[in-house]
Amino acid sequence: MAKCTCCGKGVSFGHNVSHSNRKTARTWKPNIRKVRAVVNGNNKTVAVCSRCLRSGRVSRAI
Repeated sequence: MAKCTCCGKGVSFGHNVSHSNRKTARTWKPNIRKVRAVVNGNNKTVAVCSRCLRSGRVSRAI
């Protein structure tokens, strides 16, 4: 499950493009971390992306 529970960021799809302009499918996955956070006053393990952790959108449980 590569999806952030905070912002909803998920897998993106695109192409690898070679020098000869041949295209093959590829994916970009978000940097998801499982952390213990405070959700509605309770400690819960959630999967959040590193950007949400860095920006302070998630209050971590002690």
